[in-house]
Amino acid sequence: MSKDKFKQQFAASTAEAFKRVYPEVYKTIGDEQVFAPDFVFDNLETPKDPKLGWFSLPVFRFVRLLKDKPPEIAAKVAAETNALVDTAVDLTLARSSAVAGFLNAQADHSVLTPQTLGEVLTRGSRYGDSDEGQSRNYLVEYCSANIAKPMGIGHLRSTVIGNSLRRIYRKLGYNVVGINYLGDWGTQFGKMIVAYRRWGEGTPLDGNAVKPLLDLYVRFHDAAEEDDSLNEEARQAFRKLEEGDPEITGLWEKFKAISMTEFERIHKMLGVEFDWITGEAFLNDKMEPVIERLQKDGLTEISNGALVVILDDPRLPPCLLKKADGGTLYATRELSSLIYRWDKYRFHESLYVVGSAQADHFKQVQRVVAMMEEAEGLAEADRMTGRVKHVEFGWVKFGDKTMSTRRGNIIFLEDVIERAVTLAREKIIEKNPELKAIDETARMIGVGAVIFGQLSVKRHKDVNFIWEDVLNFEGETGPYLQYTHARLCSLERNYSGSISPEINPALLDHAEERRVVELLADFPDAVADAARAYDPQAVAVYLLRLGGAFNKVYQRKDDAGRIDRIISDDTERSAARMALVKAVRTVIREGLLLLGLEAPEEM
Repeated sequence: MSKDKFKQQFAASTAEAFKRVYPEVYKTIGDEQVFAPDFVFDNLETPKDPKLGWFSLPVFRFVRLLKDKPPEIAAKVAAETNALVDTAVDLTLARSSAVAGFLNAQADHSVLTPQTLGEVLTRGSRYGDSDEGQSRNYLVEYCSANIAKPMGIGHLRSTVIGNSLRRIYRKLGYNVVGINYLGDWGTQFGKMIVAYRRWGEGTPLDGNAVKPLLDLYVRFHDAAEEDDSLNEEARQAFRKLEEGDPEITGLWEKFKAISMTEFERIHKMLGVEFDWITGEAFLNDKMEPVIERLQKDGLTEISNGALVVILDDPRLPPCLLKKADGGTLYATRELSSLIYRWDKYRFHESLYVVGSAQADHFKQVQRVVAMMEEAEGLAEADRMTGRVKHVEFGWVKFGDKTMSTRRGNIIFLEDVIERAVTLAREKIIEKNPELKAIDETARMIGVGAVIFGQLSVKRHKDVNFIWEDVLNFEGETGPYLQYTHARLCSLERNYSGSISPEINPALLDHAEERRVVELLADFPDAVADAARAYDPQAVAVYLLRLGGAFNKVYQRKDDAGRIDRIISDDTERSAARMALVKAVRTVIREGLLLLGLEAPEEM
């Protein structure tokens, strides 16, 4: 049974208690009925100290309305709530306690424990699954690297956030399309072509040639600072590419093929998958119809020879569709892509996992779409306005400096992964040299450390990439959770009995064990919270709480100061604890997979 069910029943009993204790104020204010079940449910919070309760209702805000002191309100309503719970068969899931100005919900573990463990052990990896999505289409665009350049640490956050969201929304029942939208068009390729012709004729365009191409790109920018004519030469080269010049098109296709091979190798290292790989060039024949549509809607005008849309938001600059020379721009392709995706998928939502630096760009594009749909008088069901979300994230910095491939100050993502795996291998050899499959386990741990280091930080925050932090294998890290999973697997291997949800819940009577059960019941909410916030960090934080709570169970001492072992001579208690162990292992594994991490069984 989900935590929401407990909250609903607590809200129902608490609402009825308020009605009985303070009947004169049980009324409607505006459109909201004060102290109705929905009102109580919406005002529930999570206590900072889990010992106080599973969730709580602060009553401070009701002092003026009830004309009573907070402790008195809490005490009276708690007493009435518990009286209701004692007499009503359908309100047996949570009791109430008064602490200062809070009504704290204490779960009835005789109900919560068997239901939660039973659901986890029965559903396994499907625990937390939902039909919320109802198979509606959900698009997630992530990674979106530029061809002819290697993937750097700056691509990491988009890639791992998007990959995780793809998995999270699938768990919630959506038909998710993970999209890699490559930067494979634009003036930058004119620069690459000029650079290759001038300095790279001897550079082989096969194998791993992406880094030499980057060197040429950096060299072009250095030279262009001294000789601006190179920029005009690049514009002309790109214009020939747009016109289909065979020689230049051949070079561009080789650049793209080299890049795709390299990207696929890095994605495989990270365990990242896509459902549709496309690029800006795909839209070359789709832009003109969009421009004509905007012109027909009366939204375009000429400004200094360029075709623009003047937006109805004064905070945003005009959206440039065509330059004075007739060339299209990134925004033109973005609009065409969005309209194509809407026509193809009629998506429930379309997420763009792109850095915060692109915020104004997405605001412009979304505003143009809204103006177009308003001008055409489209019905609500035919509008994508409000369905397009820019899932922005902070910068990845190195030494507090942002990186630019134009200057070449880029940390290659492959180097980061390889260094993490090397360090993981060294630690395994130091701590457990007899471990089988050391190399494979080191890969899981190293990659996991890099991914978790990004997802455990709120996506809006900048991440300053520091080797020591990323490769720290202690504390609140991915390797810590992977080790917890391996420890749980070890307990299962060492247990000779069968593991079943058919246990006596009264034998899991310690506060540490009850806290773990409550956290297990929280898992579906953590997944839903991550989806609502477009941020896998909710799952990462949840897993750290669950892992920390279980380790308190594992390390718990009895009254004599001895470790209270999970597996003991008390067979009935051992069976109950092993059911808890398997449930925790199941949820940690599933949570790690949602984040894009693997779960080693030995470390």
